[in-house]
Amino acid sequence: MMELVTVAMETSTDITEYIYEDMTANAGYVCNPIDINEFARHFLPPFYYIIFILSILGNGVVLLVIYKFEKLNTVTNIFLINLVVSNIIFTLTLPFQAVHHSDQWIFGEALCKLVVSADCLGFYSSILFLTLMAFDRYLAVVHCVAASKQRRTCYAVALSSAVWCISLLASLDPIIYFTVEEYPKYGFTCEYSGESQWKVFSLYKQFVLFFLFPLMVFIYCYFRITLTVLATRMIGKHRTVRLIFVIVLMFFSFWSPYNIILMMNENRDPKECGSVLPYAEYVTGNVARLYFCINPVFYTFLGRKFQNHVRGVLKNQASCLSSQTILSGSSRTLS
Repeated sequence: MMELVTVAMETSTDITEYIYEDMTANAGYVCNPIDINEFARHFLPPFYYIIFILSILGNGVVLLVIYKFEKLNTVTNIFLINLVVSNIIFTLTLPFQAVHHSDQWIFGEALCKLVVSADCLGFYSSILFLTLMAFDRYLAVVHCVAASKQRRTCYAVALSSAVWCISLLASLDPIIYFTVEEYPKYGFTCEYSGESQWKVFSLYKQFVLFFLFPLMVFIYCYFRITLTVLATRMIGKHRTVRLIFVIVLMFFSFWSPYNIILMMNENRDPKECGSVLPYAEYVTGNVARLYFCINPVFYTFLGRKFQNHVRGVLKNQASCLSSQTILSGSSRTLS
C-alpha cells in the first residue's frame, strides 16, 4: 500500500510536498515525485505571497471601515470581526508555507505543529463563521419579529465562542500527529506521522462538518431569504436576491471542486502514479483558501452601505493628500 510520507492531512495539504514511496515489500514500483514537487515549488510560493498581501489589505480595510463607521457591538459586526480574525490567523501561516515549499522546513518542530494547527483553525473557523452569518441573516429576514428579541450582543458572543471551541477541537490533530523529519533528497519536512485510519477519519470529518453541513445551511437559508424578499415590497429586492445568488455561487464554486477532488484522490488506485488528481488538489485547495482569505471583502463591499463608507474614506484621504500638497507647495513658494 502506498502512503504519503509528507502529507499534512487533507485539511492542510498545501503545507507539505507530495512524496510517494513504496511502503510494501511486494509492491515492486515507486511513483516519481519529481514532477509534482517541482510543480509545487514553482506554483505555491508566489501564490501564497499573493494571497498573503491580498488578505492583509482586504481584511485590514474591512476592519478600518467597521471601526470608523460602524458599531462594534452589533450582531452582524461581531460575526464579521470574528470572520476577519479567522482569515488573519490563516493568512499568517502562508509565509511559513511558502518557505517550506520553496526549500524545506527550517522552523523547527514546535512551529511545525503550531503553523499547521493555525492553518486548520483559521480555515475551519472561517467556514463556520460564514455559515453562522448565513443563519443569522435567515433569522433576521425570515423570522424578523421573533429574532429581534434574541439577536443581541450576548447571542453573538455565545455563538462566536461556540464556533471557536469547535474549530479549536477540530484543529488539535496537528499538535498530536505532526512532526519534523529529515530525508536525504528533500531535507526537513513538516509531516503527518499518525495512522492512516485517523487521516481518513479527518478527511471525512472535514468533508461532512466543513463542507456538506455549511453547504446545506447556505442553500436552505438563502433560499428562504430569497422567497421572503420576493414576497415583500422591499425596495431593491432584486439587488438583494442578486447579492444572495453571488454569495452562494462563490461559496459553491470555490469550495466544492477542492472537496470533490479530495475525495476522488483518496479513493483512487495508489498504483495510478500518472494521475492529475494531486495537481488538481494543489490548485483547487489553494483557490479555496484564496476565497476564505478575502471573503470579508465580498461580504462587505458588495453591500451598498459599505461601498458608501469606503467612498467616504477615499474622499477623506484624497482631501488630506490635496491639502498636504497645497501646504507643501505654499511652503516652497515662501522659501
